[in-house]
Amino acid sequence: MSGPQCCENPPTLNPASGQGHVEELGGLKSYVSGSSDSNLAIVLVSDVFGYEAPNLSLPTRLLLLGFMWLFPIFFKGDPFVRENAERPIMEWLKDHGTDKGYEDAKRIVEAVKGKGASAIGAAGFCWGAKVVVELAKTGAIKASVLLHPSFVSVDDIKGVKAPIAILGAEIDRMSPPELLKQFEEILAAKSEVDAQVKIFPKVSHGWTVRYDVADQEAVKCAEEAHSDMLEWFAKFVK
Repeated sequence: MSGPQCCENPPTLNPASGQGHVEELGGLKSYVSGSSDSNLAIVLVSDVFGYEAPNLSLPTRLLLLGFMWLFPIFFKGDPFVRENAERPIMEWLKDHGTDKGYEDAKRIVEAVKGKGASAIGAAGFCWGAKVVVELAKTGAIKASVLLHPSFVSVDDIKGVKAPIAILGAEIDRMSPPELLKQFEEILAAKSEVDAQVKIFPKVSHGWTVRYDVADQEAVKCAEEAHSDMLEWFAKFVK
């Protein structure tokens, strides 16, 4: 069985940087940045490569909106390593399924509420999108953003209760445009749920967190998606 498309283009390690710290929340360590005293929080759920991989510019862009940003360190220090031929992605997923990710994420959300957060949003990248859509089905969060989702089904979208933005890629076997169009049709019929589905042309699965920082066009596309994410949270997490 072939692995998910997200593993075909693993990122160069680029740890999140800036003014932040690591603390334990809900049993997981999380990188916490932004306005630490804010009652508005955003949880970012990574892809299979984990917390250190994404090219998310936490210090320069995400700090501007007054949110507390949390990037939980999932997988207990065991992110997927593509070069490990003895443990292909399907084997790795047996230990790190999205169901386990959802249970971890629930505890984190509850812990953040316990710290005084009155409104929480969540964004998920690839593997993390499935985790976030499960949160959006429970009403535990105020808004959700799925970026090039993996493992998300039509039934998942039917169950969504929170405002949801889906940012997809034109070139994506995990969530091809045809599937995203189905998501859009389902959400259009759910008048009680604010929703947006946007397909970015000429980009591949994982483009928002795995791109060549020297490629100006790639950077531009990623930053457009990050801006869309920020605008969504600014509108609904308050």
